[in-house]
Amino acid sequence: MLSGRFPVWLFSLILLALSNTTTANMLNGEKVEEVEWEQLMPADFSLDELLGITDEMAMIDDFDPKAQELLDQMMSAMQSAPVVPEVDGKMIRIPGYVVPLESEGQTVTTFFLVPYFGACIHVPPPPSNQIIHVNFEPGTHVENLYDAVWVTGRINTETVSNDMATSGYIMEAFQIEPYDL
Repeated sequence: MLSGRFPVWLFSLILLALSNTTTANMLNGEKVEEVEWEQLMPADFSLDELLGITDEMAMIDDFDPKAQELLDQMMSAMQSAPVVPEVDGKMIRIPGYVVPLESEGQTVTTFFLVPYFGACIHVPPPPSNQIIHVNFEPGTHVENLYDAVWVTGRINTETVSNDMATSGYIMEAFQIEPYDL
């Protein structure tokens, strides 16, 4: 049992900790939900089913004309992966990697946010439900594309396509910060 007065400094410290926790979950007066990439795929989503992968495909030689036809079909399926309508209009915070689309120097204003480094650049793009087209009007300074970031903003289910990839979501970002655990 505690005796005497509760130290004012301890009470202040507790209030500060609680206010920081609350602020981290609020932005512009709205509750922010921290989202993982898996939450942007429907629960019954299967990449194998979407792509129609079969054992027969493993037997096709790379130089077989049917291989290119199958690749084209798979890429088309990846660009139309189903989204989760329940996230439409929500304020979210999600970690990811920046794939610049519009920039001036190292300041990026429009980019794809993707779940892993190299997506859309060094390897084929992920399914469209794993790509977010982000607009951040003030722009963000990107020194190194290897560095992950947290992006907080309003997400919507809308398709955006360009030569690089197709996204199933768009986001108006309000805050971008380094990814630190």
